[in-house]
Amino acid sequence: MSFSSLSSSGTLTPEDLSLTLSGSNLHAFTYPELKAATASFSRANYLGCGGFGPVYKGAVDENLRPGLRAQTVAIKYLDLEGGTQGHKEWLAEVFFLGQLRHKNLVKLIGYCYEAEHRMLVYEFMSYGSLENHLFKSVNGALPWMTRMKIAVGAAKGLAFLHNADPPVIYRDFKASNILLDSDYNTKLSDFGLAKDGPQGDETHVTTRVMGTHGYAAPEYIMTGHLTAKSDVYSFGVVLLELLAGRQSVDRARRPREQNLVDWARPYLKRPDRLYRVMDPALECQYSCKGAEVAAIVAYKCLSQNPKSRPTMKEVVKALEPVLDMDDFFLVGPFVFTISVEEDKIVDMKVEVEEKHRPHHQSHQERHREKYPNSSIHAGIVLHSQDGVVAGYSAALRRHRRTSSYHQERGA
Repeated sequence: MSFSSLSSSGTLTPEDLSLTLSGSNLHAFTYPELKAATASFSRANYLGCGGFGPVYKGAVDENLRPGLRAQTVAIKYLDLEGGTQGHKEWLAEVFFLGQLRHKNLVKLIGYCYEAEHRMLVYEFMSYGSLENHLFKSVNGALPWMTRMKIAVGAAKGLAFLHNADPPVIYRDFKASNILLDSDYNTKLSDFGLAKDGPQGDETHVTTRVMGTHGYAAPEYIMTGHLTAKSDVYSFGVVLLELLAGRQSVDRARRPREQNLVDWARPYLKRPDRLYRVMDPALECQYSCKGAEVAAIVAYKCLSQNPKSRPTMKEVVKALEPVLDMDDFFLVGPFVFTISVEEDKIVDMKVEVEEKHRPHHQSHQERHREKYPNSSIHAGIVLHSQDGVVAGYSAALRRHRRTSSYHQERGA
């Protein structure tokens, strides 16, 4: 049975749903069971609240239900005040995640459909969402390879959905719906807006326009026509966010830079201008060749013409090699030759030996011009008189505080 036929079949009883999902291995939890799993939905277990409703952390094991593996779970509690749309989205999540299994889709363990209670029980993703790591993290920038690992995992998740039988259109692909485990493995979550894709001779699905501003494909916004290529566009937006470290829409920026796609698109297919897009927080520690490949993939995904966009299978094929590209930007070494005398503070004279590959030179010079205080210039080796290596980047930070350094910089 397709979700379209299930959702249009009128009132669906818990028994009907259980019968429909009989081969899915989902647990049909009772309200008392989930109340026990969350310590009565205690404040200590409260994780946050989204459009769906509050989310709680819980613990389940065989004491709660025989045969249930002990594990930490996330429990989403539907706020029924949202009306029938909320119930329909809850039903979509149960149906799609009950039927589909893939390493890049969040695992649905079970649900609760009892009186006025609608809940979903998922595996717990300890590192939260990509949105939090990319835009709200206080622990530093995501490294380049981690970003590309996330992109490839998300692409594989979408490719799986698009090639399912029947195909599934995710419809709400965005950074906040990409969840991460402790190894930064990617899992797509929140299938409330997912739809069955076109089948047979159909070219698209016509539906009410829903989704998130800044991620939805332009033709979908204009016509309500939904295809797998709509998801491809949304993937292009997230890939661009990974490259730039910027949100798709940021009203705090200058007017011409507020829409990330409109601002960045002209630079994506120009390697000599790509530095304008790349996240300064990466400090140029990325594969220049890999960045160029990822930028071209993003550019193609963001085509105004849906037919010109690649399939997600093609995206995976294009991005996977980036994970093996290790032509990381080389700066330095900056060699500081210092005379060390015991109990004496010495100033440092700077000899700069810049050794980098010609392919990377334009990236380096442009980054240095744009971000003169960037710590990418901290690739240093310190030599004492006896030739012993004395330090690395921390030494440059100390050196920046000396007067001679500021004189050299023209301060």
